[in-house]
Amino acid sequence: MSLFIIVALPFFGALLPGLMNPAGRTACAGVTFTVTLAAFVGLLTNLPAILSGQVVTAGIDWMPALGLNFTLMLDALGFFFALLILGIGLLVIAYARQYLSRSDNMGEFFTYLLLFQGAMVGIVLSDNILLLLIFWELTSLSSFLLIGYWKHLPAGRQGARMALAVTGMGGLAMIGGMLILGQIVGSYDLSVILQNRDLIQADPLYLPALILILLGCFAKSAQFPFHFWLPHAMAAPTPVSAYLHSATMVKAGIFLMARMWPVLSGTNEWFVIVTTAGLVTMVLGAVIALFKHDLKALLAFSTVSHLGLITMLLGTGTAFGAMAAVFHILNHATFKAALFMSAGIIDHEAHTRDIRRLGGLRSLMPVTFIIVSLAALSMAGIPLLNGFLSKEMMLEEANHTVLFSSPWLVPVLATIGALFSAAYSFRLISHVFFGPVRDDYPAKPHDPPAGMWLPPALLIIPVVLIGVAPFLAEPFVKLVTAAVLGDAAELPSAHLKLWHGLVPALYMSVIAVVGGLTMLAVFKPALRVWDALPRPEAKTIFDAIIAGAVKLAEMLVLPLHNGAFSRYAAIGTVTIVVAGYYAWTTGTVGEPVYALQTADPVLISGWGMLVAATIGMVFLHRNRFLSLILIGIVGLMVSIGFVFLSAPDLAMTQFTVEVVTIILMLLALNFLPNRTPVESSVLRRMRDAAVALAGGLASFALAYYYILRDPVSTSISEFHLANSYKGGGGTNVVNVILVDFRGFDTFGEIIVLSIAALLIYALTETLLDGPVRARLLNRKPDQPQAGGVHPMMMVVLTRVMMPIVMMVGFYIFLSGHNEPGGGFIAGLIVSIGVVMQYMASGFSWASARLRYPYHGVIGAGVLVAGLTGIGSWFVDKPFLTSAFTYVRIPPFEKFELATAALFDVGVFLSVVGAVMLSLESFSRLARRSESIESEYPMDIDPSRQDLPTQTTRGGV
Repeated sequence: MSLFIIVALPFFGALLPGLMNPAGRTACAGVTFTVTLAAFVGLLTNLPAILSGQVVTAGIDWMPALGLNFTLMLDALGFFFALLILGIGLLVIAYARQYLSRSDNMGEFFTYLLLFQGAMVGIVLSDNILLLLIFWELTSLSSFLLIGYWKHLPAGRQGARMALAVTGMGGLAMIGGMLILGQIVGSYDLSVILQNRDLIQADPLYLPALILILLGCFAKSAQFPFHFWLPHAMAAPTPVSAYLHSATMVKAGIFLMARMWPVLSGTNEWFVIVTTAGLVTMVLGAVIALFKHDLKALLAFSTVSHLGLITMLLGTGTAFGAMAAVFHILNHATFKAALFMSAGIIDHEAHTRDIRRLGGLRSLMPVTFIIVSLAALSMAGIPLLNGFLSKEMMLEEANHTVLFSSPWLVPVLATIGALFSAAYSFRLISHVFFGPVRDDYPAKPHDPPAGMWLPPALLIIPVVLIGVAPFLAEPFVKLVTAAVLGDAAELPSAHLKLWHGLVPALYMSVIAVVGGLTMLAVFKPALRVWDALPRPEAKTIFDAIIAGAVKLAEMLVLPLHNGAFSRYAAIGTVTIVVAGYYAWTTGTVGEPVYALQTADPVLISGWGMLVAATIGMVFLHRNRFLSLILIGIVGLMVSIGFVFLSAPDLAMTQFTVEVVTIILMLLALNFLPNRTPVESSVLRRMRDAAVALAGGLASFALAYYYILRDPVSTSISEFHLANSYKGGGGTNVVNVILVDFRGFDTFGEIIVLSIAALLIYALTETLLDGPVRARLLNRKPDQPQAGGVHPMMMVVLTRVMMPIVMMVGFYIFLSGHNEPGGGFIAGLIVSIGVVMQYMASGFSWASARLRYPYHGVIGAGVLVAGLTGIGSWFVDKPFLTSAFTYVRIPPFEKFELATAALFDVGVFLSVVGAVMLSLESFSRLARRSESIESEYPMDIDPSRQDLPTQTTRGGV
């Protein structure tokens, strides 16, 4: 299966759970399971290629100018992590179906889960670091939604915010490091970067890039000092904890360190930073975990500890350390996911996760007891279970690692970490399942249905199977290790086996197990000592930092951002003027290149009208109606200016836009006071006037410099003039630019226009349903005279003009590619024709004859424009690349057929729909306030009895 499909399946599948929500919980889980299973099977179809040592790739150019390409790469490392993501995902989905209650929104939960799943798969398959960063941030956002899924829990909301803040800040740091890395190599493709180890490590920016990338990895994988967010994320539902915080999300940082291992490792900086962070995290997490009473908190800190173990192994920079890290990633994912699910089972059945309220569950929950015991003993590193093997490899690597010139520092701390790991594992088993059966459980504990215990039970199979037959996993582990090492090191010759002889690692392991049992025996006095010790609380420190940052932001921002637009405009204008003045006075201004031309008296008079209207706006702007008239004069003069400058397309567009906007604004003024109230003091108005004059003078100076002193480059104009006909098939350069060369800009503009119309409609809906509705109903307009509101002459005239307007709009549309016109202008012309019907016959009469909803017209326009652009992909052309040809159908002359016409149809429909939806929105407000408006086009009710009867010639 294509890598594109594997990555896309979870994202497209995320649409299904919400749609299936009305069908029930099983339907939601079923479609989620099916989508994940399809991606899982698709991944397995690439297994033969992976086993043969191949690298499967797929890619398309996305934004090649920026180096952002949608390129995917599946090697053994990516396959390994994708297998964990999708495989454990299947088990979590089945488990969540039984775990979540009927009050939980299953569609929402599984939508978030699939979004997260797709982001994680995207990370491990990305071959472009910019694409990887996009997926990286998507994991932070989707995990935020999953952690805060139970919105009614304050702990869940806070845990989600904390996780997003920490991982988000780490992600920002990593973006900087990745950009540096791409600049060093000259490419953002991972396959290229991984081949330039010497170039990267010799560059002076290697250390900043390394630190920034590691910050992102450490934050995501909860390494010290960012370890505190993971335990607080345990407020999420247990399926989320089992998936995100044991097998997937927290492994993202580990994955990236493994992926970048060939080019970033091998230096003293990598060794010291990564090994130290991993070692501290391993010991600190293990010590804290022992004294936690909440089952999920204990497992959370144990996860932190084991992530530190893996980080330390990658930090050593040796091939054996990388192999041990890969092996422990596999082992930890199996036993830790099983433990989280089992903790959820206990909480689900006993209604508590507090270890102090449990005990004696061995006889009450025998199946759960077996699952937890095997998984916990594997976590403790007991022989014949998979955790023992990778723990032994970790201790062996630690025994040969010298940190800070001390040969004993790493072995001692690694043994202490293993000791506390064994201690909290033993405590988990003994304090929860052993001891007498209690009579004060919050609920009567019992084993759950098979739907809940079967997923963790399936995870126990590899725990035991790998533990007793490690040779089964050795080929795959070495295959993945080879992908991690790349060309940086040779594959270690070590083998996975139960007995390595009487080596130091064995003695260290014995010390850890015996020490763990001893710690369990003295747990109560040790707990009293732990509680008495003063220690910093990470959450308190984090809250204090956030509070300080918020206070600092308020001090800096609030004086500037107080909601007053005049202040924003003044600050921006003054800043630009000052910067421009500095550049003007310190730079060099050349001699004029062009001479001043003689102005025609007609031009001077037109310019004078424009200036007069503008000045009138300044002094008369409080009169809203008069301001609108002056705005119309300004727009009309600009249209005339376009005509003078031989830009008929712009003139037509400007003129039609002015007509439509003036009508819409007149409707809006119907609901506003006639005059704008005075809100500014005289001193503030003087300040604003001074700023405005300074901005105007600066604009004049800039225009003067570029018009008279700086020769204007015509390269862009020459390109469009030369390529308009042969490249776009049209002689109207402006229209070809809009629908071909800059078609993507036009596509974005019609979307913005459509959104604006929909926002007007939404605002109208809010007004009609809110407190404004009562005020509209209470308005008492004067009774209109018959025929006064909708005069007969105007009604008849608009009826006659409507087909003419439609014909003109049709002509303008068809001629637009070679003559002035196009879809935008045609849409405005047709809109004016329809607006005239509203003006002449009234809102009620016109709306009653509405054939198509304007929402649908907008949607059809955007859809047609988008599909036209997508069509070019099928012939390997960029989005919205137009094609054209000439045909001759006798007896007609040869004419042109261009795909740009279809795009223009989309523009036309979007413009008509947006204008008319805005008009219809205002008209609904008017109809609500003017309830006495006539339903007839000329204010004459044909059912009135006093009308003269029509008789035939000659009488009756």
